[in-house]
Amino acid sequence: MIKTVLWDFDGVIINSMKIRDWGFEEIFKDYDQELIDKLLAFHRKNGGLSRYVKIRYFFEELLGQSINDEGVLEYAKKFSILMRKELTNSKNLILETVEFIKNNHQNYNFHIVSGSDQEELRFLTKELSIDKYFISIHGSPTSKKELVANLIEKYNYSPKKTSLIGDSHNDYDAALDNKIYFYGYNNTQLLNLGDKYIFNFKEIQL
Repeated sequence: MIKTVLWDFDGVIINSMKIRDWGFEEIFKDYDQELIDKLLAFHRKNGGLSRYVKIRYFFEELLGQSINDEGVLEYAKKFSILMRKELTNSKNLILETVEFIKNNHQNYNFHIVSGSDQEELRFLTKELSIDKYFISIHGSPTSKKELVANLIEKYNYSPKKTSLIGDSHNDYDAALDNKIYFYGYNNTQLLNLGDKYIFNFKEIQL
């Protein structure tokens, strides 16, 4: 029986992909659109990866230029400013997920483990009035694999009673690496991965 649920944020709790697409286009608007499109394709394919990885990918892989940590942080800060402004609108929340979380947060140990920036994530969940439903909220620059491992160790959770709900292959990899259950959601490419696919939170039993 599942006792602990680790939630991805983007695509599971909030519909943010289009807004995050726009954010990357905006911070790189002075560059060639063809390269931006390639970045967006990488971003969509790797939803669970942090913006730090994606910014570095844009420079090192697509532009063939080196970028130091300070440069990555500068672009990440610009991106975060845009996200804090746009993603605090409650209309972006995935209502069936939020309803499930509200109705069940006392029955499970709920945590957020996300590829989004941790400070931004905590700001957004507070502004959206959903932070109170989670024991803790964690994000990048720490990798999702590490976030999951750290939570299991800190709270002494049993992997056999722990699941991660996510919408990307990176979420699946983080669950697999930590030997916990993986439930896919909001991405039919995950139908044959993991232990369960959630079609609708109104009818799901964890």
